[in-house]
Amino acid sequence: MNYFKLKEKQTSIKQEMLAGFTSFFALSYIIIVNPLILADAGIPAELSVFSTILVSAIGSIVMGLWGNAPLVLTPGMGINAFFTYTIVGAMGLSWQQALAVIVVSGLLFIVVGYTSISKLLADAIPDSLKHGITAGIGLFLVVLGLKNGGILVDGGADSFAVLGDLSDPIVLLAVIGIFLSGVLYLRNVPGNFFIGIVVITLISLVTGIHKAGVSSFSLGNITEFPALLGALDFSAVFTLPSLIAIFSMTMILIFESIGLFEGMLEDKTRYTSAFKVSGVMTLVSGLLGTSPTIPAAESASGIKAGGKTGLTAIFAGGLFLLSLVFTPLLSYIPNAALSPVIVITGAIMMGNLRYMPFDDFSEWFPAFLIVVMIPLTSSIADGLAFGFVAYPIFKLAQGDLFKVKKAMHVVSFLFLLTMIAIALI
Repeated sequence: MNYFKLKEKQTSIKQEMLAGFTSFFALSYIIIVNPLILADAGIPAELSVFSTILVSAIGSIVMGLWGNAPLVLTPGMGINAFFTYTIVGAMGLSWQQALAVIVVSGLLFIVVGYTSISKLLADAIPDSLKHGITAGIGLFLVVLGLKNGGILVDGGADSFAVLGDLSDPIVLLAVIGIFLSGVLYLRNVPGNFFIGIVVITLISLVTGIHKAGVSSFSLGNITEFPALLGALDFSAVFTLPSLIAIFSMTMILIFESIGLFEGMLEDKTRYTSAFKVSGVMTLVSGLLGTSPTIPAAESASGIKAGGKTGLTAIFAGGLFLLSLVFTPLLSYIPNAALSPVIVITGAIMMGNLRYMPFDDFSEWFPAFLIVVMIPLTSSIADGLAFGFVAYPIFKLAQGDLFKVKKAMHVVSFLFLLTMIAIALI
């Protein structure tokens, strides 16, 4: 355990284990949701579940051992929709050809990760945008958590969201969970978030508010899983749709990862190794037959629960492996138990707004665009694009364009090209 420097980080195996449990449970929904989204692209859901679990387990364990960072890697929400509904649905590629796109994007990601380009890109991002990224991801988590708990529901054409039915026992339980987890966090109770999950789950089961039924998702025969491993199709890789898809996906993955690392990685010395792991796992994702992994935003819940080293990710990865056997047990945990953790974690991340230079409109307004556009578009990549494109424009308007680093100009231009490319699809 000397590798993880637990004493130096002022943590313990127990604390890292609790953090790993918290991150895993906050992310457990991905086991079912990701295969269902990829099924719309034609990938068999009963086999895709194995890809989702395996790539999450491998990615998290590798992140823990190599990156020594408390970040869980799972197929990203948003990028899986981009894979299914844009690359396959709108651009007309087959899912086998789309997997080839992921592999090529992964190779480009690795090139960036293993050169000085990654550090150059990270250093070029202004502090105001970095704080905006953290706050934006936080607000995204808050909205996600409130919706998962039923406290906010889709408002339809008239409203982005409206208040849910507070007379619904499960919604009321989610509200209680927010207060319970918030108080436990405020009082610095060890394992606060995990305790909140357990207590709300037990209340929901004992009172009958939540009844765990047979899982709506069934595992296929694992002996058939190798059919996904050799499914890559590079026949269309040099066509215009594939080239646009490769460029767009690479941009999304690299800068979404940079944003998430900047927002969640408290030990910045782990940035380079964590970035390399993320690139490698993008490649592995395509080879395993699933959409790319990203450092999941919900990892922040484990970090706020006390996770400081790679042990957190390793414990979470181990739980993903166990889920191959115990997936049906996840149905016993209601969203009301998980949503409070996500809400409070997001609120804590929004605290970075206190570092924003509000006396300089050219600095805080592009960051503001990131903060609001991430949750409103449900896409970290889209939120980043708006803020990064706006930054040099407002610096030019203020006469401070010379203060913008050259690499930032390049990044802003690439984001602009990405927005144009996606709009033309």
